[in-house]
Amino acid sequence: MNVEKINKQPSLSFFKRIKRWFFKSVRLSNSPAIKLYTGFGNGKKCFIYGHALALSPLGRKKYRNNFLFNTMALLRLFMVKPIAGAIINMEWENKFYTTTSEVDGFFKFEWETDETILPGCYTVQVDLIQTKSGNISASAKAGLIIPSVNQYAFISDIDDTFLISYSSNLRKRLYVLLTKNARSRKPFEGAVKHFQLLHTAGGIAANPFFYVSSSEWNLYSYIKEFSKENHLPNGVYLLNQLKQFGQIFKTGQNNHGTKFMRIVRILETHPEQQFILLGDDSQKDPEIYASVVSHFPGKIFCVYIRSLGKGRNAAVAEKLQEIENMKTQTFYFNHSHEAIEHSKKIGLIKE
Repeated sequence: MNVEKINKQPSLSFFKRIKRWFFKSVRLSNSPAIKLYTGFGNGKKCFIYGHALALSPLGRKKYRNNFLFNTMALLRLFMVKPIAGAIINMEWENKFYTTTSEVDGFFKFEWETDETILPGCYTVQVDLIQTKSGNISASAKAGLIIPSVNQYAFISDIDDTFLISYSSNLRKRLYVLLTKNARSRKPFEGAVKHFQLLHTAGGIAANPFFYVSSSEWNLYSYIKEFSKENHLPNGVYLLNQLKQFGQIFKTGQNNHGTKFMRIVRILETHPEQQFILLGDDSQKDPEIYASVVSHFPGKIFCVYIRSLGKGRNAAVAEKLQEIENMKTQTFYFNHSHEAIEHSKKIGLIKE
C-alpha cells in the first residue's frame, strides 16, 4: 500500500508539470490570477474593479502583422475560467477590506477614505486568498486615479468613436479583431488630435478622461495597448461583462443598458464636475446620452456624436434635438477636424 502511494505521487507531479508546460507554450496560465483595472475616485470615495481567474492569458510580448499570430492572440483573451466566490483582500491606509468574486469572477471594492485624497495617481494592491489555508495565492496592482476638479471632464465611447471597429456589423468586427492587433488597428483620422487637445485644454492640470464601452473586460489590455500606441489621453476604462471562449462570436453585443449605469457612477462620483460625452451613431450612444442628460440636468455641457454613414441619420438627429431641448449642446459630425473646430468655437479648446 505504501509502495502504491510512492509510485502514484511522482506520476501526479509529472502530469501537473506537463499540463503547466502546455498552457505556458500557448501563452496561458492555469495558476490562480487576478486581473485588476485602473480605479477612480473623488478624494473621499473610491472604486476599483477586477476579476479572479483560474485560467487566464499571459501578456502579449510580440506584435506581428501575421494573421495566425493575431488570431491566436485574440482568441487567448477569451480563454478564461472565472473563480466564483473567491476571497479578495485589499489594504488601504492601514485598513483591510474584503470582498468575494461573483459567478463570472468579477469583484469590486467601493470604499470611503478617512481623509481627503489629493488629486493624483495612487497604487492599489489586492490579494487572492486561499480558502483553506488563508495564504495569498495571487496578487495584482493597479493605478487609482483621483482627478483634479477642472472646468470639464470627458466620457467617451471607444468602438467607432475613435477606434475603427465596425460595431454594427459583427462579421466585419470579428474580421478586424482576428486579423489585426492592438498596434496595427487604426483610429479615425484626427480623432486622437481632438482628444489630446481636449485633454490639455484645462490649464495646469489635464482634463480627466473616462472611457466607457460595451466591449468586454477581456479586451482591456488590448484597448489599453491601442491607446498607448496612439497616444490617447490616459484615463479610466470601464468595460462590460467578461465573456468566455464559447461567447466570442457575441463580442461587443452586450446589453448596452449597463453602459448607462457606468456613466451614472462616474457622474455621481464627481458631482462638482461638468462633463462632455463623446460617442457615435452605430449603436445606442445617442439614446443612452439623451437619458443621461435627462437624469442629470445641467451636468452635461455638450454631446458629440460621430456619423459613420454618408449622411445624417434622421433618428439620431431627432434624438440630438431632444438633447438640445434640454439645454445641452450637441454636434453631429463626419470628420474629427469638424469636431475640433466646434470645440474651439464653444471654448473647449483654446485658440
